[in-house]
Amino acid sequence: MGNTSIITVFLLVAILGLGVEARASMEINAKLKLLNKPAVKTIQSEDGDVIDCVDIYKQPAFDHPALKNHTLQMAPSFFAASQNSSNDESSNSDDLLRAASLDQFGRKPPARFRNLSNTYPITPAMLALEDRSAAYLVTMGYNYIGAQADINVWNPNVDLPDDYTTAQIWLKNGNGNTFESVEAGWVVNPKLYGDRATRLFLYWTTDSYKSKGCFDVICPGFVQTSTQIALGAAISPVSSPSGQQYHFNVGIFWDPDGGNWWLIVNKNVPVGYWPGKLFGYLSHSAILVEWGGQVYSTQIRKTPHTQTAMGSGDFASGLYGNACYMQNVRIMDYSLSLKYPEYVSTWADEAYCYSAQNYVKYGVEPVFYFGGPGRKPPYCP
Repeated sequence: MGNTSIITVFLLVAILGLGVEARASMEINAKLKLLNKPAVKTIQSEDGDVIDCVDIYKQPAFDHPALKNHTLQMAPSFFAASQNSSNDESSNSDDLLRAASLDQFGRKPPARFRNLSNTYPITPAMLALEDRSAAYLVTMGYNYIGAQADINVWNPNVDLPDDYTTAQIWLKNGNGNTFESVEAGWVVNPKLYGDRATRLFLYWTTDSYKSKGCFDVICPGFVQTSTQIALGAAISPVSSPSGQQYHFNVGIFWDPDGGNWWLIVNKNVPVGYWPGKLFGYLSHSAILVEWGGQVYSTQIRKTPHTQTAMGSGDFASGLYGNACYMQNVRIMDYSLSLKYPEYVSTWADEAYCYSAQNYVKYGVEPVFYFGGPGRKPPYCP
């Protein structure tokens, strides 16, 4: 494949600068009090983000009732060396003031299923959501305990104020409208972060995005352990059409010893983990893994369609240098070996707006391409 550079993603835990303004309401102050932790150090990054570092034992994760007596795990058992850490994030009062609902701040909108069924196991058709459009590579089975890929990095256009667009990995388990998911990749989300930068993110839910779970560490749950990675930090540089291509590796793995789901960046940097105590279905394995992109908008499947782009903004048929890709796609099962999935298929909710293609060339491992521009008459009016 052509000229590709691996991005080294540096983070130091950010929900981007926390200062409580006098104009903030009592409700916002209360929310900030919950999210904000005394900073032991404040850093301003080159791109202007303000990063508050807090004591690792006082991070928001431990405010979750299920983690009241949780024992911190500094590194997954499958890593030989542990990492020292002493930071976590806070959240900007300006971010809260942008939120229409304090209860929904930092959460994906609740899922409204188009083809809901309560049968088991879940399938892609069942998970088609009214206000989201996805294009992804999917494998279904039993007992997946990890997945990874090299994710190509772009900075796609976001059209409407509440829209967002992602390139990510999902690991899911569940039954119909109660699925659980752990997710990570990059996102452009102006409403959440206050700009149109491409940013590293993670997400989790235990009730199909209804009320449990959130982006990054905006709510208690995810435990940060790394001093190198700041969730929500801008990723730079980004790829350009027919130019230099950049990617970074994202992996999510279940630790058999601790029972926690670990987020690993660039194959050897543990960022932190989702404690197994948060989950029911996902407490030991996933049954579905997806690699691809998702656009959220109130103008999905409507006319006019949103112009929020997915991936690079080009369709999957543009291939390398034009379309967003994921390569080195891997799953892990109880064999504890990384391998290409035995069975995969592609899925696109709106193929004329955002497409998916698993490009297979003889003698070369498949590369998954996905994305599109959104509204593009006459096919996506």
